[in-house]
Amino acid sequence: MAKPRGFEKPAGVKDYLPHVVAKLRHIEQQVLDCMKRWGYEQIMTPTMEYYDTVGVASATSDSKLFKLLNNRGTTLVLRSDMTAPIARVAASLLKDAPLPLRLSYHANVFRAIEEEAGREAEFFQTGVELIGDPTPEADAEVVALAIASLQAAGVSRFKIAIGHVGFLNGLLEEKLSESAEAQRELKAYLLSRDHVGYRERLRSLGLPEQAERELEDILRLRGGQETCRQAKSLSGDPSARAAIDHLCAIWDVLDAYGVTEHVLIDLTMIGDFSYYTGMTFEGYAADLGFPVVSGGRYDNLLAQFGRPSPATGFALKTTRILDLVDGGADESGRGRTLIGYDAAGRAAALAEAGRLRAEGLVAVTAQMSAEEAGALERALQAGGPILHNGAAYERFERFVGSTGKGADGGGKHA
Repeated sequence: MAKPRGFEKPAGVKDYLPHVVAKLRHIEQQVLDCMKRWGYEQIMTPTMEYYDTVGVASATSDSKLFKLLNNRGTTLVLRSDMTAPIARVAASLLKDAPLPLRLSYHANVFRAIEEEAGREAEFFQTGVELIGDPTPEADAEVVALAIASLQAAGVSRFKIAIGHVGFLNGLLEEKLSESAEAQRELKAYLLSRDHVGYRERLRSLGLPEQAERELEDILRLRGGQETCRQAKSLSGDPSARAAIDHLCAIWDVLDAYGVTEHVLIDLTMIGDFSYYTGMTFEGYAADLGFPVVSGGRYDNLLAQFGRPSPATGFALKTTRILDLVDGGADESGRGRTLIGYDAAGRAAALAEAGRLRAEGLVAVTAQMSAEEAGALERALQAGGPILHNGAAYERFERFVGSTGKGADGGGKHA
């Protein structure tokens, strides 16, 4: 491989310019404030973790982990999600904290990618974990909070699809009890949303006509609460029926929250079936083919860190939301003041800038000539923001050729 040129960076990572950072931080703060109002407290964990603990426990496949060795030869990983690190903290630093725990986060995470795939190797997530509550009320809370968080981020058109791994596990075990391999293959097709592949593999199994029809019918089980009733007719398996009862209970709570217009039940939605243990969900925004939020119940994870506890949560794909919401560079100059000065006015100008900044306002100073200051004053009098070195400003204060200053955005500045 040729030596990279000075301006190049690794595949899958990006630079965020100031206007994009401002937009990202706005989304982050709006969402974290929303989560705080629901009682979730923010947590931060290290970027690096031990492979043998958090790396192994993570839902991310081993091939997608960024691994590195420290100077002692111990394998570390860059965190690929926040759920496993938070589980580690809940089982250690917070082991004596009463349950349930409500924790929120915003962090960058890392996934190794194929260079030609065009995917991101580093991206941002904002999410929550609700630890210690096994009830449908807890699952409904995280779904309702995911909806509120998307709205806080500025995403207006979206749909949340919820499912339950217990239903498919029970149904497939009932119909294909003699073939664990076929069960795994069918789940894999559903996980990748390959319904054509699912049908083809199903037909190749040579099942009785009714069993094949029932397994194919799950592809059409999408809708509201009526979907629960339809699903119960497909299986007598106790775990499948218990899963449907759990989903129905979640729906009832979501109905009480008043958010079911954003939700549909999709019984092909299983998430990572080796990781999730109950309800799973994904949220899709209009005109975007990738999920902008995903989550579910993972009751087995904390036991790997020595504190068995039920848990549920979700993560917003914050980097993807950047492309969905309005915003970016603020060309109005709103709240920004430019202070122009010469040598004689320097001390007064810098003092004025300090005063404005102490009030929480943006003040930018620039040494300039009387001619430059005059041109800026005339531009401001003409209406609208003024531009200086490519940046917009609402106000201009002059400390050039005089010790006076202007104090408003529309009048003449002395």
